[in-house]
Amino acid sequence: MAKVELLMPKMGESIIEATILKWLKKVGEPVSIDDTILEIATDKVDSEIPSPVEGVLTEILFPEDSVVEVGKVIAIISTSSEDIIPISSPAVKDFSAVNTSIGAAPIKEETPSQSTNSPAETDRFYSPLVKSIAKEEKISVDELNKISGSGSGGRVTKQDILNYVVNRQLHTETGSSSQKIENTEILPSIQTEKRTVSVSGNVEIIEMDRMRKLIADHMVMSKQTSPHVTSFVEADVTNLFKWREANKKKFQEKYGTNITFTPLFVDAVVKAIKDFPLVNISLDGNRIIVKKDINIGMAAALPSGNLIVPVIRNADLLNLAGLAKSVNDLASRARENKLKPEEIKDGTFTITNVGTFGNLMGTPIINQPQVAILATGAIIKKPAVLETEYGDVIAVRQMMFLSLSYDHRVVDGSLGGAFLKRISDYLEKFDPNTVI
Repeated sequence: MAKVELLMPKMGESIIEATILKWLKKVGEPVSIDDTILEIATDKVDSEIPSPVEGVLTEILFPEDSVVEVGKVIAIISTSSEDIIPISSPAVKDFSAVNTSIGAAPIKEETPSQSTNSPAETDRFYSPLVKSIAKEEKISVDELNKISGSGSGGRVTKQDILNYVVNRQLHTETGSSSQKIENTEILPSIQTEKRTVSVSGNVEIIEMDRMRKLIADHMVMSKQTSPHVTSFVEADVTNLFKWREANKKKFQEKYGTNITFTPLFVDAVVKAIKDFPLVNISLDGNRIIVKKDINIGMAAALPSGNLIVPVIRNADLLNLAGLAKSVNDLASRARENKLKPEEIKDGTFTITNVGTFGNLMGTPIINQPQVAILATGAIIKKPAVLETEYGDVIAVRQMMFLSLSYDHRVVDGSLGGAFLKRISDYLEKFDPNTVI
């Protein structure tokens, strides 16, 4: 009998750890390939982790509420095969270290170096994430030991310590001496805005949540990495607009999904990338990596106000109906925080629709390590000059702005401008007789 190690999967860019929310299988229970074994979460996404093999779950190495580093062994599955080569599930496919072993043991978490403001040796267990937050917020060992934990066995969770930080700030800024050091949940959820009141009453302090901090770091890194240039074009999308209006109901009836403008934009971008493949690249030092796959990311706003970028893989292989279903499915599950880890990674080009918010245009920041990002503005009626066989006329048309931000290290103005114009051309030349 062989034993297969199940590893904590990588959940997207910049994620180094994840929290085990719930074990859906118990020790001794049989599992089939793709059976969901557990649920995990990060500040970006919650996900169900499937089994990569068929067998019996023989060991669970971390309990619920544990914060585990990416790549660590979290469970052991025993198989009936004598000599098995593990097949990675979608959630663990990034880790070539998946292997068979006998009696794999859990890896003990490292204890950070001690200091007067960070947790020292104590009988109480604290996860690396809790220790890190305590160190960052200068919470002493005595303070940490007084925080009531809501986790398994009274363990202090991330939410417990962040709630305590908010309480402590309120206690400090209001000067109250009666505030108790306990896990009082002032806010409905730690994911909501954490506010404290200024002494003067004229300002408000909003604490960033962890996801917003990651986004902020990623945006600053992108600006520091790439010299951004933005080009603009205005496109007449009247034919495309009218086709969609005329075929929305028929499209829904035939394919069971709505036809929005996003899949139409994605289709035009894919065609333009095929014409200009040097936009579908990344940079590794002085080496240009040309991507053969066309994986289109689409920036989606979450209810919290944060952004996430689910990816339509191999978008060039999908027809309009396939693109519409992918776009709607990813957008829906993004809002419900149900995206899988592999659905938010490996994008080669990104689209952000600023027109959703009524904006005419934008200058988006490149989603590293990509080298370009397209912003689509609102479609509005405008008077425009049309050339006819009888001369120029002014007519009411459906117009929109497109803007492309690109990395000037590898995409110069001629390539960036020509690529953007080609996208515009495909949108303007959309065939109004396109059959659904």
